[in-house]
Amino acid sequence: MAATIKSVQCISPAGLHRMAYKQWGDGANPRVLVCVHGVTRVGDDFDALADSLSDHYRVICPDVVGRGRSDHLRNPAFYAIPQYVSDMVTLIARVTAVDGSDGTVDWFGTSMGGLIGMVLAGQSAAPIGKLILNDIGPTLDPVALQRIAAYIGQELRFASFDDGAAFVRSVSASFGAHTEAQWHKLAADVLRQGEDGQWQRHYDMGLAIPLQTATAESARAGEAALWAAYDAIACPTLLVRGAQSDLLTAATAAQMVARGPRPQLVEIAGSGHAPTFVDPAQIAIARQFLLGQ
Repeated sequence: MAATIKSVQCISPAGLHRMAYKQWGDGANPRVLVCVHGVTRVGDDFDALADSLSDHYRVICPDVVGRGRSDHLRNPAFYAIPQYVSDMVTLIARVTAVDGSDGTVDWFGTSMGGLIGMVLAGQSAAPIGKLILNDIGPTLDPVALQRIAAYIGQELRFASFDDGAAFVRSVSASFGAHTEAQWHKLAADVLRQGEDGQWQRHYDMGLAIPLQTATAESARAGEAALWAAYDAIACPTLLVRGAQSDLLTAATAAQMVARGPRPQLVEIAGSGHAPTFVDPAQIAIARQFLLGQ
């Protein structure tokens, strides 16, 4: 079945906002997989994965608030994990309101999407049945975070799509090898042409504000909270690591395997942060964990 674009109304301390999501598969299917993207990406990243899994799941791919088709927050200070978790609880309530649903979903989270899933899965009576954490953990390498933060808040405009696509490709080199068609889609998903004819990235530049105002103390507190959430996860979990990832180090992955949900660990050769799961071999890893196929 073709994907459809829907939305759900959520709330922050600054007011209401709309979160858009793409739905794949039978709208009455009570078996739901939620796929959540990285910090500057969008739900369209999961088109190949969602198409592959829509024979078993209704696959829900949101644009986290501030990105893609979703609204921007009135106060950018709330671009943080607690707000995103709140929005996802609202989304899950919406998509599980079908006959036969037990109120739970499976979860695939890349980078930021994995952090959201980690915190949600660590809650008492969490609505997550199976969890895939794609190249993310409770300890985040500070050098890698600086690399990511450096480009998030840059107000860049490009004279042509090709110029914008070249930029996206350069900052996404750690994704690993892709075909030209795949690189084109990875760029097209996050570039939009403005009324002035120029191209720009499809997210709120205010996303950078919480990163810019973070302190060493707040970073330590955040890491402690993430480890506490991780250690509370009880559902079956798969941890995916890009073999050259600078965000999820091998040492952190080893810690994760030894504690909390004691996940299965799969490393993707030739990839850093983060594997995109557009390649059939990577999709097969997710399918095997989720469906046993």
